[in-house]
Amino acid sequence: MQHVDIGIVGGGIVGLTLAAALKESSLSVAIIDKHPLSTALGEKPTARVSAINQANIAALQSLDAWQYLQKNRANAYVAMHVWDKDSFGDIHFSCEEMGSDALGVIVENQALINALAQSVESQSNVQVFESGIERVLSGPNQNMVMFDNNDALSCRLLIGADGANSFVRQQAGFPITFKDYEHTAIVANIKTALPHENVARQAFTPTGPLALLPMAESNVCSIVWSQTPEAAAKLAAMSDSDFCNALTAASNSILGTTALETQRSAFPLTMRYAREWAKDGIALVGDAAHTIHPLAGQGANLGMQDALALAELLIQLSNEGSDIGLHKNLRPYERSRKTEAMKMIAAMDGFKLLFDGNDPLKKLIRGVGLAATDKVGAIKQAFVSHAMGL
Repeated sequence: MQHVDIGIVGGGIVGLTLAAALKESSLSVAIIDKHPLSTALGEKPTARVSAINQANIAALQSLDAWQYLQKNRANAYVAMHVWDKDSFGDIHFSCEEMGSDALGVIVENQALINALAQSVESQSNVQVFESGIERVLSGPNQNMVMFDNNDALSCRLLIGADGANSFVRQQAGFPITFKDYEHTAIVANIKTALPHENVARQAFTPTGPLALLPMAESNVCSIVWSQTPEAAAKLAAMSDSDFCNALTAASNSILGTTALETQRSAFPLTMRYAREWAKDGIALVGDAAHTIHPLAGQGANLGMQDALALAELLIQLSNEGSDIGLHKNLRPYERSRKTEAMKMIAAMDGFKLLFDGNDPLKKLIRGVGLAATDKVGAIKQAFVSHAMGL
C-alpha cells in the first residue's frame, strides 16, 4: 500500500487541472481513473467541446499545460452573436470591445485532457493509478482507497473530480439537490455552406437554445441543441437530411445549409448541487459538486475555477504546516465556490425561464432586453467580461 497527501479521483479536465495547479507544491498527488488519461484523436474533430474562457486559458498557460494542446483541435472565437428566433432581440459581442485578441477558445474536450495529461505526467509529485475503486474507508486521519485489483492507497485528502454521478460524493454521503431542466441536449459536428468566421452563435428558440460553436475548420461547427424531451425525440427520429433541414431553419440559415459531420448524440440535462462540498479528509470539485445547463457554456470553466481555487488553498495550508484534510481548513474553499456555483445556477435558471416558450409578453421583454443591452456599452462590457472569466 502506498501513501500520498492527495488522491484525485477522476482524470478529466477538472481533476487534471487540479493536479497541474499543485505542481510547484511539496504535496504528493495520486490521480485515480480506470481509463487511460490520454486517448489518441482521430482525423476528424470530436463533437464534445468546451468554450474555455480567457481566465482559464491564462491559468493553463501559467501552468505550462496549454503548450501541449494540439493547435488544430482548438479554435479561438473573436465574437459572439445571440438572438431570439422569431423576435427582434439580437446582440453582438466582439473581442475588440474588450481590447483582446479573442473572447475564448473552443477546444475538443479530449484534446484538452490529452494536453493536461502530458503536462501532469511529467510532474515529479504525481503518480497515476489506472484502476477502478471498490470502496473508500474513511478514518480520522486518512482515507483508504480500495482498488478493484486488490491494491490500496491511503491519502490525507481524497478529492472527487469524478463527474456528475460521483462515486466519491456517494461514499462521503454528501446530499445533493437536483432538478430536471426538462431539456435534452443534442450534440454533433456539422459542416456549413458558409464560413463561421470564428463567431460563436446562439439562437433561442421556443423549445430551447441552439449553440453553434466554431471549430478549427472554417466551415465546421459543434452544435449543442437543447430541446424539450418531446422536440428532442422528434429530432432524434429524423433522417440526417431532415435533421439538417430543421437545424438550418432553427438557425435562420445564418450559415447556409448544413450537413452532419458526426453522429448525433443526446443526453438529458439535470441541475445538481451538492449541499456539502467538504468534510474531514474529502472534498469535491467540478461536476461532482454541481452541474448546470450548457446554454452559457460555463460548466467546464466553473469546474476549472473550483480546481484552481482548491489548489491555491491547499498550497497555502501546506506552506503554513496546516492540516490539508481538516474540514475547518477547507471551509474557505467550500464557502466561496458554493457561492459562485449557486450564482451560476440561478443565472441559468433565469435565462431558461425567460427564453422558454412563445409567450408574447416574454418575447417582448427578451427583445427589448437584448436590444437595450446591445446599445448600452457598460452593460455589454459586463456581460463580455463575465463570459471571459475576467
